[in-house]
Amino acid sequence: MRLSSFSSVGISAVLEAAYAFGTPLYLYDESLLVEKCQQALSMPSAYGLRVRYAMKANSNRTLLRIIAGQGLHIDASSLNEAKRAEMAGIEPERIMLTTQEVPEGADRQALEQLILRGMKYNVCSLRQLRLIADFASANSPALSIRVHPGIGSGESASRNTGDDYSCFGIHLTDIDEALAFASEKGLRFTQVHVHIGSGGDPELWRQNIDLELGFIEKYFPDAGAVNFGGGLKEARMPHEKAADIEALGLYAKQQIEAFYHRTGRKLHMEIEPGTFIAANMGYVVTTVRDMKKTGESGLCFAVVDGGMDLNARPLLYGAQHPFYVISKDSRLLSSEFDMPDIGVRGMMVVGTCCESGDSLCLDSHANSAPRKMAVPETGDLIVIGGAGAYCSAMAPFNYNSHLQAPEVLYTTDKQLKLIRKRQTLEQMVANEL
Repeated sequence: MRLSSFSSVGISAVLEAAYAFGTPLYLYDESLLVEKCQQALSMPSAYGLRVRYAMKANSNRTLLRIIAGQGLHIDASSLNEAKRAEMAGIEPERIMLTTQEVPEGADRQALEQLILRGMKYNVCSLRQLRLIADFASANSPALSIRVHPGIGSGESASRNTGDDYSCFGIHLTDIDEALAFASEKGLRFTQVHVHIGSGGDPELWRQNIDLELGFIEKYFPDAGAVNFGGGLKEARMPHEKAADIEALGLYAKQQIEAFYHRTGRKLHMEIEPGTFIAANMGYVVTTVRDMKKTGESGLCFAVVDGGMDLNARPLLYGAQHPFYVISKDSRLLSSEFDMPDIGVRGMMVVGTCCESGDSLCLDSHANSAPRKMAVPETGDLIVIGGAGAYCSAMAPFNYNSHLQAPEVLYTTDKQLKLIRKRQTLEQMVANEL
């Protein structure tokens, strides 16, 4: 039996991984990862499409190689991410760096060397522009510019990257100053980039298409490419609705074609999905280590060996992930996608950190939000779905001196492959003096 209709991972693979590598662990479905890459690449476009994987979602080297092998390029959010992508064998010309960092010293030299080897630099502030100007004047790299549009949309306030409460990109009110300085230095922007937030309203994503094309027409005569960013919503839970990338692509195609008929300029399109590519290919596999209650009028808790130290999204965002309860004798007791009526009650799934926020059942205000599921026994497995993106990459895994969990790939030929070893205590303290 597969854990969900969109995944090839079955209960036998989960049990085999738990037995071979111990829990907690991350388990990734290569077949679904490949399928999501192909879905993104098939998004309609007018004059060409480049898909950049937002590697901050999950930066494991094996996964990067699989994704790049499908034809995707890389969206890096830090200099180290760009270096890491190159270490994974991805050529710099397939990487774009969009960062809040302002590299200096040795980092400045590393940035310039990556640009000389073909990496695209996406200028995100006036200071970044001033610091790169002389180098760019002398070497003429293709520069991109990130524009802050003043509007944004995300699944939560902390994932909105386009409104007045976030500072990503050069704000529209500073564009004239940026362009005047660029002109003085002889610099050209061949691409314009806007990213309004993660998992937000598809209607606002559509409006961003119109808004950004307006920027390009008004301010950027040299731009031959438009990057609409990422943030394409994926459905982790049964009640959630994923972004319709076919419809969004058709709208973008229509608007880019209208832009061409209006201006005579054919724009190449880019998108930067992270969650859409990786979220549902991942699971966190945990073992129930204890069961607790807080009185007759209180709650029932399943204490598992991997909570916020493997998945901080519920604590950070009030995000929900689907639960699967698997018994010690290999039976699927309950699934978020097929909930039985017998033996189901409101449960709290919590980790072992000394932190009341170490719960996988929180709402957007960090209040406890019990979930319906089969009542497990100690030793049963609870598998958390939707954990391929922004889980291993964001986890505070050394809190309470817990060890970073291993990552295991369920390959297209139905084999289990260890792609990150479990951290050791010695590795955790290796840099302490």
